[in-house]
Parts: sequence; structure tokens; C-alpha cells
Amino acid sequence: MEQTTIQTNSLNKENLNILVTDPVADLMLNTLKEKGFHVDYQPEISKEELMKVIENYDIIVVRSRTKVTRDIIERGKRLKIIARAGIGLDNIDTDAAQERGIKIVYAPGASTDSAVELTIGLMIAGARKMYTSMTLAKSGIFKKIEGLELAGKTLGIIGFGRIGTKVGIIAKAMGMRVLAYDIVDIKDRATQLGIIPVTLEELLKQSDVISLHVTVGKNAKPILDEKVFEIMKDNVIIVNTSRAVAVDGQALLKYIKSGKVYAYAADVLWHEPPKEEWELELLKHERVTITTHIGAQTKEAQYRVAVTTTENLLNAIKELGVQF
Repeated sequence: MEQTTIQTNSLNKENLNILVTDPVADLMLNTLKEKGFHVDYQPEISKEELMKVIENYDIIVVRSRTKVTRDIIERGKRLKIIARAGIGLDNIDTDAAQERGIKIVYAPGASTDSAVELTIGLMIAGARKMYTSMTLAKSGIFKKIEGLELAGKTLGIIGFGRIGTKVGIIAKAMGMRVLAYDIVDIKDRATQLGIIPVTLEELLKQSDVISLHVTVGKNAKPILDEKVFEIMKDNVIIVNTSRAVAVDGQALLKYIKSGKVYAYAADVLWHEPPKEEWELELLKHERVTITTHIGAQTKEAQYRVAVTTTENLLNAIKELGVQF
């Protein structure tokens, strides 16, 4: 489809309207205002209200709450830039934006360290049955709970990008043997780090712990499906801080209940909050540890996200020919 050409000749900072529809750091708001831009801050705006006003704005800034869907993009006749104060674009219809010639800016990599640390924490929580132990402790019951050590175990990393790579480096420092798989060629980079590049099947058959670090669409087929669970090792620990849909949740529940999966620890759910019966049952299982999508929720990460997104947004505005 041909892209729509956006006319920018008459734009200047006085008539460029920016709408911020989710809570963002003061740094971003203050910087934009200091540059002389008109910024409307409506962090609780509903989709219905957004549909009514989006035609008045050249730029929309969102985080995770606002879904920038095709109908919003089509209604936003003046839209030239969509900015997401975050590391991914799951809540933006990127195809619709591309068709309109709308530029998208975000902050890839800004929360890598936060996601890595949470992944390692969840890995330890699953191995040491920390959910069960903490629940007992809060009930006043001090019963010793036996878990597993990670040292000496094999970790299989599915998705060897920024986060997966750093998880592998830390896991090696903990005494783990690390395997990695990706759809792109990672052989040289992995080998240089002392990490073994393997096929997905080899990873599944050899790993005591599997950690997912993938970017897939919400309608993607699971990477860990019924057939895949069958070829995994017994007592495998699965950690997922990327996308819930990468795992077949109903198959996971089956193998958690059978004992084949020793623990599942994740920062993502198929529905947030959960709504399916199998999802609720899985959530309540004593060997399942779920956090509330906090991978990027550290003060340090949010600051980096704000700085990076603001810098990228200002650069994109300059590309429109706007002087400030």
C-alpha cells in the first residue's frame, strides 16, 4: 500500500499539538514544555474520549494502557508521530501507522537491566520454591522447604537478544552451563561469551531451566506447545519475562500438575488480569510464581525510558522541520 505523504511545511512549535494519554515521568513533560510545545496531559483518557479528540493532535505519547489501534490512527488525520515511553510496541498498530507514514519512536533497551534482574530473581524463586516458603512464613508456619540449586544445571535461553544475552552472562557466573537459540544467527556472539548455540530441539532436550526472551505478536502460535512439553526434561523450570503467548497455558497447567514441570515463574499472563478458568487455576498453583508485569518497573529503568523516549521524540520532531 502506498504511504500517505504528510505535509509538514506549515508546522512550527506553536501549532504542533502533543497529547499524552498515559502517566509518564515529569522529565518528559517538563522537557517538552520547556521547548515551547503545547502539551495536553490526559493520563486517564478513555478510548471513546480519545476518538473524539485525536483529530486535533500531531503527536500522541503513550505507555502501556492506551492502545493505539487502527481506528484511532485513521481518525487522527493530523498524526505525524506516535511515541511510546517503553521498550516495545505491542499496543500500537504499527502496520496502520506505516500505511499513514506516521513515525513511531520508543525506547528499546532502556529497561534491559531491570528485566534481566527480574528474570534471575524468578529463576531462583522457582528453583527454591520461594512462593510456598513465603506463604508459609506469612502464616506463621516455619517449615523447611527443599528446592534445587541452579549451579551445575543447564540453562536454555530462547531469544538471544539484549536481555537473553545478559541473562546468559549472569547465569554462567552462577555456575550454570548455558545454551542459546534464536531464529537469527547467534553462533559467533554466543561462542565468544562461552555460551553454546544450539537448535531449539537440542535446547529443549538438554535444559534443566528454560528462559524465554522473545518478541511475538499477540496471536502468535506458542513456542512451548503440547508437543514441545513432551520432549523437555523432567523437573524442568520455565521462566518467562517476555510474552505469555509464547507458552501454551493449558498445556503448561497439565504438565505442572503432572510434575513434569518443576516450576513456572513469569512476569506475564495471557490476560492481565487473568480471566480464563485454566489461567486462574494455574495462577493458584503452589509451583507457579507470577509477578504483575513489573519487568521495567524500576526507578532507574523508568528514568532511562523517559530520557530515551524524549530524546527520540525531539529528534523525530526536528525531522518534521520544526525548529525549537
